[in-house]
Amino acid sequence: MRNIVCLLIIALSVAIGNAQNRPDQLNLRLKTGDLLFCRTTAGDLSKAIDQVTQTGKETHYSHVGIIDIRNDTIWVLHSAPEKGVCCEVLSSFLNPENEKRIATAYRLKSKYSKAIPAAIQKARELIGQQYNFTYIFKDQGYYCSEYVYELFAADSIFALNPMTFKNPKTGQFIPEWIDHYQKLGIAIPEGEPGCNPNGMAASEKLEMIGEVKFAGKD
Repeated sequence: MRNIVCLLIIALSVAIGNAQNRPDQLNLRLKTGDLLFCRTTAGDLSKAIDQVTQTGKETHYSHVGIIDIRNDTIWVLHSAPEKGVCCEVLSSFLNPENEKRIATAYRLKSKYSKAIPAAIQKARELIGQQYNFTYIFKDQGYYCSEYVYELFAADSIFALNPMTFKNPKTGQFIPEWIDHYQKLGIAIPEGEPGCNPNGMAASEKLEMIGEVKFAGKD
């Protein structure tokens, strides 16, 4: 049923001629399977994610989705707190309500690209799953990087690492995370296995393509 709903949404968007989301309307050529790593301009939790997941690459990503190009339209499949696992056109993905995302595209290096078809198939199958607010892998649902990890798990593209919710400078839990887990009524899962957008973007199996912009926009 979830796949049928998604296909109906896709058909409707194509029918109304969503020209802005065509591949030729961008400053670079995206491909199915490309990953979009995003910086956000709003959201305390997004900032908290970035604070505790910094790498030597000095990226500042708090969200990630995967590109699926169908019928000359760019779709992004991802998992978001307010929507769960969903598919939406690129322009909607980049401009959610009360927020603007700045996205940089990354691509699997050619030796790993064989993993993409199965990943896209699984990405579509998981549409409709809920968001995993605990960020604990064994719990129901998927947070954004967990979703992408699972898509490529069969090919071991990404690795899990111990999670931390502490400020790297002070060693203390960040207030936003304390508040988040107090509301959930569970302990902060410090040290449990997980993944995050900054860590994924630092993978040697990926290459950066560039920042995504629509034609005619700076």
